Amino acid sequence: MARTRSLVALAFLVVLSGCVGGLLGPQDDPDDDTLGWENGYWHDDPLSIDESDGLNETEREAVIARTMARVEVIRGLEFKESVSVTLISREEYRARRGNDDGEPTDYDRWNEQVWEGLFLVSEDATVSDAFGGVYGSAVQGYYSGGGEITLVSDSATPMVDRTTLSHELVHALQDQHFGFPGGRTTQDGELAADGLTEGDANYVEQLYESRCQAEWDCIARPDRGTSSAPDDFNRGVFSVIYQPYAEGPTFVESLRDRGGWEAVNAAYDDVPESTEQVIHPEDYPDDRPVELDVPDRSSGGWERFSLDTNADTVGEASIYAMLWANGVVTDQSPYAYAFPASTGWAGDSLVPYHNGDTYGYVWVTEWESEEDAREFYDAYRQVLERNGADPRGDGVYRIPEGEPFADAFRVTRSGTRVKIVNAPTVRELANIDG
Repeated sequence: MARTRSLVALAFLVVLSGCVGGLLGPQDDPDDDTLGWENGYWHDDPLSIDESDGLNETEREAVIARTMARVEVIRGLEFKESVSVTLISREEYRARRGNDDGEPTDYDRWNEQVWEGLFLVSEDATVSDAFGGVYGSAVQGYYSGGGEITLVSDSATPMVDRTTLSHELVHALQDQHFGFPGGRTTQDGELAADGLTEGDANYVEQLYESRCQAEWDCIARPDRGTSSAPDDFNRGVFSVIYQPYAEGPTFVESLRDRGGWEAVNAAYDDVPESTEQVIHPEDYPDDRPVELDVPDRSSGGWERFSLDTNADTVGEASIYAMLWANGVVTDQSPYAYAFPASTGWAGDSLVPYHNGDTYGYVWVTEWESEEDAREFYDAYRQVLERNGADPRGDGVYRIPEGEPFADAFRVTRSGTRVKIVNAPTVRELANIDG
């Protein structure tokens, strides 16, 4: 993201769900596998376990089986295959992720410009470090395909978190019935696809937890405490990554309101194309993003990267995160995502450039109306000013050396389009986009 291929199967700080079933005299097994029954447990079978010292293997198998049965009842889909669940500690998860100390690739350098263009990862930081902090501290579990789920436990005695388990089981159902959306090559496209898959899983969590509160006997949730959240946690980056989990459930609920679970299932054949469609479900599926072609006007040794794609689309969610992280959004949550200066997005294309070991970019955004473009134009200039930029006239700004985003910028608006050019110096702006 712009891409990070690990988004699709992760459950971040999930807080919403329920679980389990039956060691106490289960009901008679059906002749064939049926909805609401899995591996010897019905969804409403009672469960007798001792949670004080964690779950032994037999207890864990019972919890997993009845959780599967309950997810089936809520989602209306039958598990076609069994699912394996492994518990690991937070320390083991971080060790598995490891540290990548290798030389940055061309993609890494290209990607740095995308996140720097959003004023979320500065020149003295790396995208890898920002994502490492987010994933290492926030991930509670993940589905890795092939019916394999891993849960990350923060407690001294590994415990099953009912919310994370139910969430990841939905991913297993998605894999078995639909497969995961593929072919997305932009940050916005991947986040939009995750809006469906993670929204589906989080929405089921909410329904699951409501039944835990009203009618089901559920195991307790482990106390995670606050020790896993470091002081240097990049909340702007997290705001981008968390968007599918925050807005996706409402999107999926809107589909279900339109046509039941059948409408949600059908969306896997017509996956949202933009975070704009997920943030504003009324725009799905008809309001498609505009495809922008950014002419290459570079000179003086500047050139685009030799990659399969030379441009990224960051989308409405990432623009909102930029405005929130840089103090333009001041009166709402970082996870609200709808804001006047980012609403009305119609498309964008951010093209990184390099000249040896120096970098810049051209970012073109398209808006639904001239008023929408004007609101973004004004908000973006606030981002520049909040990062210490001095206006030089004719839309040119300079953030002085010593600041995290020290560079030159040219910002122009024409009708519904806003163009931003970034370079190390004011003189180089014309060489990147003459």
